[in-house]
Amino acid sequence: MSEDRFDVMPNASNTDHVLSAIGGVDVTQSRAVLAVQGPKAKELLATISSDFSNVSKFQVCLVDWRGAQCVVAGTGYTGEQGVEIAVPVSHASDLWQEILRAGVMPAGLGARDTLRLEAGLPLHGHELSPLINPLEANLDWVISWSKETFTGRDALLKQRETGVSRHLIGITTVGRRPPRDGCDVLVGDSVIGVTTSGNFSPMLEHGVAIALVNSQPAVGSVVAIDVRGTRLDGVVVKLPFIAKK
Repeated sequence: MSEDRFDVMPNASNTDHVLSAIGGVDVTQSRAVLAVQGPKAKELLATISSDFSNVSKFQVCLVDWRGAQCVVAGTGYTGEQGVEIAVPVSHASDLWQEILRAGVMPAGLGARDTLRLEAGLPLHGHELSPLINPLEANLDWVISWSKETFTGRDALLKQRETGVSRHLIGITTVGRRPPRDGCDVLVGDSVIGVTTSGNFSPMLEHGVAIALVNSQPAVGSVVAIDVRGTRLDGVVVKLPFIAKK
């Protein structure tokens, strides 16, 4: 935001961990976050304020809306283009109503999670956690290797040199029964890992899952997912499951 201000928006389940790690002031109760996502997101937001729609992908800026300072970011967790607006709670209801009047359809967390899974995006507590590091989660591109000091730098550098022993892979399954997280992934009768996320994909009309495995089966390899004793046949695919334009 500026040289002396950083705004962090962690996954809700990770808030306490982030606060304990970096300190700062918790403003959760004073802000509401409205995420407008989809191909027409900016077009519809432009009818409310051009300041909301002019933000570029990954850009973050401060916008004054009806006297309230909003943090506006060209980000989202759906795989679609979109904008996230952190608005003071005093103005959140008014902005929500304006967004609805613009023609945006409300969607809940379940819809968001299905979209992020189809887009192959990692979720903290699933594909990323204190027990799954960024290299294993295919997130080495977000690490500033040129920075001389950060927590875990030496360990990550060593692992980058030697290679990781676990990998995240995508799996599509046969049929409409959805795989879930925490299920064993098998090649033949050998367990090679566990699913970190799984669900039915409305777009693909079959199950999809992301799994953390201790081998690296090639794309096209046949695997199975054990869902409460039921074996779901699957195939390893390249992530994302659905590539958005």
